[in-house]
Amino acid sequence: MTKTEHTPPPNFIRNIIVEDVKAKKNDGRVHTRFPPEPNGYLHIGHAKSICLNFSLAAEFSGLCNLRFDDTNPAKEDVEYVESIMADVRWLGFDWDDRLFYTSDYFEQLYEHAVQLIRDGKAYVCSLSPEEVREYRGTLTKPGKDSPYRTRLVEESLDLFERMRSGEFEDGTHVLRARIDMASPNLNMRDPAIYRIRKVAHHRTGDKWCIYPMYDFSHCLSDSIEGITHSICTLEFEDNRPLYDWVLDELNVDGHPQQIEFARLNLNYTVLSKRKLVQLVEERLVTGWDDPRMPTLAGMRRRGYTPESIRNFCNRIGVAKRDSMVDMTLLEYCVREDLNKRAPRVLGVLRPLRVVIDNYPEDQEEELEAVNNPEDSSMGTRKIPFSRVLYVERDDFREDPPKKFYRLAPGREVRLRYAYYVTCVGVVKDDQTGEVIELHCTYDPETRGGWSDDGRKVKGTLHWVSAAHSLKAEVRLYDRLFKVANPDAEKGDADFKSHLNQDSLETLTSCQVEPSLGDAVSGSMYQFERLGYFCVDPVDSSDGSLVFNRTVSLRDSWAKIEKKEQQQK
Repeated sequence: MTKTEHTPPPNFIRNIIVEDVKAKKNDGRVHTRFPPEPNGYLHIGHAKSICLNFSLAAEFSGLCNLRFDDTNPAKEDVEYVESIMADVRWLGFDWDDRLFYTSDYFEQLYEHAVQLIRDGKAYVCSLSPEEVREYRGTLTKPGKDSPYRTRLVEESLDLFERMRSGEFEDGTHVLRARIDMASPNLNMRDPAIYRIRKVAHHRTGDKWCIYPMYDFSHCLSDSIEGITHSICTLEFEDNRPLYDWVLDELNVDGHPQQIEFARLNLNYTVLSKRKLVQLVEERLVTGWDDPRMPTLAGMRRRGYTPESIRNFCNRIGVAKRDSMVDMTLLEYCVREDLNKRAPRVLGVLRPLRVVIDNYPEDQEEELEAVNNPEDSSMGTRKIPFSRVLYVERDDFREDPPKKFYRLAPGREVRLRYAYYVTCVGVVKDDQTGEVIELHCTYDPETRGGWSDDGRKVKGTLHWVSAAHSLKAEVRLYDRLFKVANPDAEKGDADFKSHLNQDSLETLTSCQVEPSLGDAVSGSMYQFERLGYFCVDPVDSSDGSLVFNRTVSLRDSWAKIEKKEQQQK
């Protein structure tokens, strides 16, 4: 076994594989797969599966396939295929030459279905979908046999061939496995394994009008590809007997072992693909890559790094029981990673004009600023300083409360990398009374933001030079939902009622230091005292500066939740 950069910590699945390798099961091979359905964009829950499958294969010098389970053409699209491949690569994994589609095996799957009919293990059922549900029974009531369960093999073979030729309309017939209508496991009560869908497929076009069901095609695709360990989430635990039944009845050469693990549940969001589709189609978000979405595309656009997501997946581990993971842990991982790699810059989100009265009007100078105190190899840069500056509006109070250590009338503060300044005057709008300008004086002996006479100031402010700064748009993102578990409410309408209407605030008059004029699309920075920000890769492409806030410097939500709990 070889350790890799992506190797996850020990877990029960890894322990199973260790024992299998020791016992020379599958000749000691380890072959996994990541099998997404191309009916939407990948989200953070899929990242956990991607990291697990590819990392386990790498650790045991095995292989991992990327396979698209494309058996429902009504919901699938090439756009989703391309986005999934981009996301897997972005996370740092590669399938080499092992890109497969279930549609590659449609002919083989059809022949397997024919074999089940010949062996008396499958039959064509002509019940309506409503009747099928009625005959199925419940968890406490056994199902009852379809009147078509006793159809002759020859009749089912004929009907199945005519289904393939397009003779029948959707819903008129299905091919069902003949198992046990009294089974306590509803999945074993003669499940459908083929249905009619007269919809063009994104790869096979109009060649097929019948498509295999997931439970039938998935296990056989695993077997065809030589998969040894079929790793999936807990909701497929009750499907495992059907997985094994299909492979056993067809007596195929390879029989992978299905192992289930707990899916990722993240608070303040939803990870149901059906619900994410609703958010996109009803335009409650701007698209699959909206930075508020839990999709990998959205997180990438927001500025999350693949390293932080891999680290997050490793930290939450692999368990056998479902649990809710706190969003603050994901944000901590992002913050931890960006702290090491993001250059520091100065930016003002809500500018307040400051005039330094005793600074010469025609004078400008360049001050040295550290690019990242966590990494000295990133060096320093020059930032311009002049008589007129912008500071953050929130950094001034005319009547400051206790423990407010920033600017106020008569108070001295430090400007980061620059000088000590003292507020000596306030200009207000005649009509509204709003503060529109501050007048300050500076101490020229405090260049660099330090005093040789030993006096201390408690407040340090960020700023930009008005003459040199660049205008930017900044988007401040918050939780997409107001409640921790929007999925707890049943029904689609209920989950949407919990949307946070304040999840996006757009600021259009921000000012940032001039070095950001060369900022590359998608690059990430720490705006000192404000948080981590990413140059929007979509809306900054026309030369305008648009930044998305990736994450704040501190976990403000944890403080809010703690305060609410104390109040309760």
